[in-house]
Amino acid sequence: MAIEITRPGKYSLIVSTPVMPAAGTLGFADSYKAMIDYEKLGALVTNPVTLDAWNPAAGTRMIPLDAGILLHTGLPNPGLSKVIRRYRKTWANMPIPVILHLVGATAQHIERASGLIDEVDEIAAVELGLSDDLDEADALALVRAAAKMEKPLLARLPFYECCQFALPIAEAGADALVLTAAPRGTARDRHSGRLVSGRIYGPLIKPMILRMVGRLRREIPEEIPIIGSGGIHSPADARDYIEAGAVAVQVDTATWAQPKMLERIARDLGGWIATRHKDALLDEWNPDMGHTEALQRRARTPSGDAGANQGGR
Repeated sequence: MAIEITRPGKYSLIVSTPVMPAAGTLGFADSYKAMIDYEKLGALVTNPVTLDAWNPAAGTRMIPLDAGILLHTGLPNPGLSKVIRRYRKTWANMPIPVILHLVGATAQHIERASGLIDEVDEIAAVELGLSDDLDEADALALVRAAAKMEKPLLARLPFYECCQFALPIAEAGADALVLTAAPRGTARDRHSGRLVSGRIYGPLIKPMILRMVGRLRREIPEEIPIIGSGGIHSPADARDYIEAGAVAVQVDTATWAQPKMLERIARDLGGWIATRHKDALLDEWNPDMGHTEALQRRARTPSGDAGANQGGR
């Protein structure tokens, strides 16, 4: 399977599976390699990276909500140069493309970062994170600066300005639109008693972003790919985004609760789900078993008979 997730062109990004982690989910490289088969994913989207180092947010960083969590990290990272030095060799050995998620406060920061990124062949594409605090003019300036890179450019749109920004940002040079960054909200920390602002994650945001995906797919040119992101907690959620018009999806917090869920969703959309033999017992099979897991189970079975019935793609 070959899926083009950026607009056609010399530097278009093609993946084998339309499923990837959202920025901030799997770190900068292969931190989850013991739990997730990276070969089943379409790409790795890194944690957010800034030109200079950013420190973690002070105080409370996570607040449980009735239907999700509120998260405020401050986007900690050691800065672009150190990230490249530390992870470049690991990226070179990754079985999937690496998409660097870049955050910049000014067009000048983005231009300086672009000069470093263009020299790194191990970075296949850049995803530009646009802050909720930007007005349209500033957002367009960042996109134009990033579009000067030779690498494909994905732009992750802010939640509240998504429909307003989408077409201008695509016209400014974005090769794909990611809908969207998690919405911002405020909740009270029951331990400190203080109100804390952050991003909201959970199943509740999916219907809202799904509607945006469908609306923008009807309003913007077909050649501009849309990647859906937000509230995906099952293969069915991911398929809803594809049906609404997205070419691919990004999965975030479901991975922290169930690390294998990301791989399960990727297997489902990528055609890697194993078939079940009609005589298989319930404890011999699960709905998202892939070929690798089937072989491992067969190896653990003394006779090999129980596992012999499982192994389709």
